[in-house]
Amino acid sequence: MKIISTKAHAVLDYLSGIFFIASPWIFGFNDVPTATWIPILIGATTLVMSLFTDYEGGIVRSIHMSVHLIVDVVSGILLVASPWLFGFADEVYLPHVILGIFAIGAGSLTSSNAPHHSPNTIN
Repeated sequence: MKIISTKAHAVLDYLSGIFFIASPWIFGFNDVPTATWIPILIGATTLVMSLFTDYEGGIVRSIHMSVHLIVDVVSGILLVASPWLFGFADEVYLPHVILGIFAIGAGSLTSSNAPHHSPNTIN
């Protein structure tokens, strides 16, 4: 069941990318280096990928929406597993799990069909 439009997903991408980058300071785990860098890297990847995705929020529009959604789900799985994979679960894990579940949900519940447009046109 795809309940999130590509237009809404574009907004979520830019907001969540910024939120992921800021999350170590928002949730107070910026003193744990690995725990800090993982959401920063995923947030930066989200922002850059959004600029290149073929949807309403994309500028260059060279990444197909289905590929974007797969990266969202894989990023979410990595976020959920990262506290245990990288050994910082004793210090912090809940923000990573919550943000990861959000990314998995956004990737899983979004339509992969953006409205048709010319690749040279900015909507």
